[in-house]
Amino acid sequence: MPSPLNDAALNQLFRDARTTKYWLDQPVSDDILHQLAELVLQGPTAANSLPARLLFVRSAEGKARLRPCLAPGNVEQTMAAPVTVIVAYDLDFPDTLPAQFPYVDARSWYVGNDALIRETAFRNGSLQGAYVILAARALGLDAGPMSGFDAAALDAEFFPGERVHSNFLINLGHGDRSRLHARVPRPAVAAVTRWL
Repeated sequence: MPSPLNDAALNQLFRDARTTKYWLDQPVSDDILHQLAELVLQGPTAANSLPARLLFVRSAEGKARLRPCLAPGNVEQTMAAPVTVIVAYDLDFPDTLPAQFPYVDARSWYVGNDALIRETAFRNGSLQGAYVILAARALGLDAGPMSGFDAAALDAEFFPGERVHSNFLINLGHGDRSRLHARVPRPAVAAVTRWL
C-alpha cells in the first residue's frame, strides 16, 4: 500500500512549485528528458490510450521555427527556456490500443466516431500534459505551462500532414527564483468542492 509523501516532496510538487517565466542559463540533459517521458507514460489514461505526443524543442533551429507561432508576450520566456515542450495529441491513438490495452477490442470503441476520438485524445492528452509538469518538478526542474500561441501555425510547422494537434506548451529548465512574484491567492477549498 502506498505511503503518503513527506512534506518536502509535497512542497516540491505543489506548495513551493511555481509557474516559471524567467530561466537560468543551465541546460537540461537528454537523460532528464528521457526520465521525464518515462514518468509521463506511467500516468493513467482511458484504456491506456496515451494519446499525448511530446516534442522537446531546444535547438536554435527549433526555437526559430517556434518563435513565429508564439503570442508576443510569450516570446521572451520561451526563447530563454532551455526546453519548450509542445504537448500535442494524436488522433490516430486508437491504432495503438491493441498493443497497449490487449484485454478487449478497445479500438472498436472508436471506429467511425471522430467526435469520441477527438474528445478522448484531447482529454487524456491534457492529463498527460499535467503529468509532464509534475514529472518535471519531481526531477528538479521548473515548468512554465502556457497557452498563447497560434495552434494552426504551430501544427503546420511541426506536424504537417499528421493527425497530431498541439494542445499547450510547457517551458522547462531551472527557473530564476529571484524574479518570482508572490504566489497569487487560491480559493478556499470550500469554494471549489462539494461533498455528497
